[in-house]
Amino acid sequence: MRFYKKMMTALSVVAATAVITASAVFAYVPPTSAESACMIDVDTGKILYQVNPNKWIHPASTTKIVTFLTALDKGVDRLDKPIKISQEAAATEPSVLGISPKDQLTLREAMRGMMVVSGNDVAVAVAETLAGSVPAYAEMMNAEAAKMGATHTHFVNPNGLTAPKHYSTAVDMARIAAYGIKNYPEFRRTVSLPSYNVKYLDGHMKYVETTNRFLTSGYNGANGIKTGYTDAAGVCLVASATRDGHTLVVALFNDDNRWDDAPAILDYGFRRLKTGR
Repeated sequence: MRFYKKMMTALSVVAATAVITASAVFAYVPPTSAESACMIDVDTGKILYQVNPNKWIHPASTTKIVTFLTALDKGVDRLDKPIKISQEAAATEPSVLGISPKDQLTLREAMRGMMVVSGNDVAVAVAETLAGSVPAYAEMMNAEAAKMGATHTHFVNPNGLTAPKHYSTAVDMARIAAYGIKNYPEFRRTVSLPSYNVKYLDGHMKYVETTNRFLTSGYNGANGIKTGYTDAAGVCLVASATRDGHTLVVALFNDDNRWDDAPAILDYGFRRLKTGR
């Protein structure tokens, strides 16, 4: 009888330890080196992970997410018409598609090139084509961002080059990306391109490859989206993935470990959705 009691006690301890261990595994929250981070469920808008999500940050080239979505909304009837390329647009640096005022390409092709290679020159050309000037287009972007759920965001240019009064937050950028995924098939298609042959109207093409290593990493369900970098912003990433019918978006700003942080945080999010923890 004494042996039986000892055996039952031992089994209870083992069982309790197993429960505690399992709970600890499921409760594990991955760390991040990001200054600001936020992950949301695209379908519900629920925040599943956050680190300083409302801190104002420099969005760098993740700004082009809004540039693209604004054009898809306001320029939908001009997607297959040529863009206007000014000398100012062509001279915009540092990351470029390499357009010139003599080039002829449609708005759709220009924006695919812009998103894949992160062309600052194309972003300015898109703005000037659709609004007549960069400041006018920035106001259109601000209106679109507000419509998409951003509450602490303000843009003054379409490419994300550092400027006073050009800022956003991780939660706003996550919400904006989620809006694009839910509402624009062209957005979903373009941000998932690992490479692309930009087609010019004279028949020639320019091959470009994505700046997004997350997209080409082999991560299960990766959808891509957009990278960013400036000295002020540090390295940034807005990334998305889909598994079992669920899509998540994670936004990481000033994160030197973005290529490792994004998969770890997304894994955590999918685990939460699956287990309820």
